[in-house]
Amino acid sequence: MTWTRAFGKGCGTILQLIVDGLALTRISPNLLTFIGLIINIVAAIFFGYANAQNGVRMFLYAGLVIIGAGIFDMVDGRVARQTNQVTVYGAFFDSVIDRYSDVVLFFGLLVYYARGNRFFYVVLTAFVMITSLMVSYTRARAEALIGSCKVGFMERPERIVLIIIGALFNRWGAMAPVLWVLAVLSTVTVIHRISYTYARTRHLAPVKETEPIVLKAAREVERPALSPASRG
Repeated sequence: MTWTRAFGKGCGTILQLIVDGLALTRISPNLLTFIGLIINIVAAIFFGYANAQNGVRMFLYAGLVIIGAGIFDMVDGRVARQTNQVTVYGAFFDSVIDRYSDVVLFFGLLVYYARGNRFFYVVLTAFVMITSLMVSYTRARAEALIGSCKVGFMERPERIVLIIIGALFNRWGAMAPVLWVLAVLSTVTVIHRISYTYARTRHLAPVKETEPIVLKAAREVERPALSPASRG
């Protein structure tokens, strides 16, 4: 067994111990997801508070806090499965909160660059924020049509890892190249998902022909059946 496998196994064991402890409390997985968002807001405050004098220290704090938030991001689904609290709404809530967590971190960086009068990086950070949202949106929209769209590299875990690297090593100016990598690879991922969805849907029936089927299915689920006496 290599040291990397041993390290991975050790981390997995620690993570499972955390999940076991949380499962005993019967805590709501949705609450764990929300706590992760609050922790990311703290990291964003550290980003926004950074300046030329304390920037290295504030970025280091932000990176460590994001690692803490990542723990909650990893355990909420596991706790849900271990305590039989898996729900459709839980998956929806987790996805929505993840988007807020993404945005709030970039917002903190926007404040940092704006306070430092670095207009170019304000624009670059805003662009990365948009493309990060579009990576998630294109997958969600495509999967509503074709069932699965997991193509592309720059998923949320990769984004978070890169932001952590940029924060922890910003003493050497790591955040700037991290933003460039995020901008390029997120854009490539969005384009990849658009082209993939186009290839999968170009031979399907037009929306106007399939829409009534979708609406009918939704009505059958949401509206109780009418009794014979009430159908006059």
